[in-house]
Amino acid sequence: MQVAMQLSRIFIREMTDMQIIELSEVGGDRTFPIVIGLPEAFAIERRLKGIEIPRPQTHDLLASVIDALGATLLRIEIHAMREGTFYARLVLSRDGAEIEVDSRPSDAIALGVAKGAPILVEEDVLEQASSEAAAGSGPVPEIGPEQEPDDEDDEA
Repeated sequence: MQVAMQLSRIFIREMTDMQIIELSEVGGDRTFPIVIGLPEAFAIERRLKGIEIPRPQTHDLLASVIDALGATLLRIEIHAMREGTFYARLVLSRDGAEIEVDSRPSDAIALGVAKGAPILVEEDVLEQASSEAAAGSGPVPEIGPEQEPDDEDDEA
């Protein structure tokens, strides 16, 4: 079963590459954080604020490609969590068919914010992530000003 979630907060700390977004359950009280990179955090923030930039960035390019191919972003699905890393996919519609595209959650959310795409999380992922976050052992590390991520692609 999938649970509808919404982007509830974004924490940007410019002194580190590790940023945090928080998703909250629509009509419920469960929440969980996802660690993302600084470029994705800025892209999400820019899209939330409706800030236009003169040249397209990667998420703008992807949105244009989806539109040019005659597809529509239906939803974002966060479908798995393994070793503290979330796995997501974009679900597109084109000519009546659904197409699933593997994505990092941060990229999917950056793209979906501008399109108003719903965010759905598998129940087992939500249970695991929200219980770990509540216990303080979740995927959000303590970030000191001198810490940087080991590998940006390994972010949640």
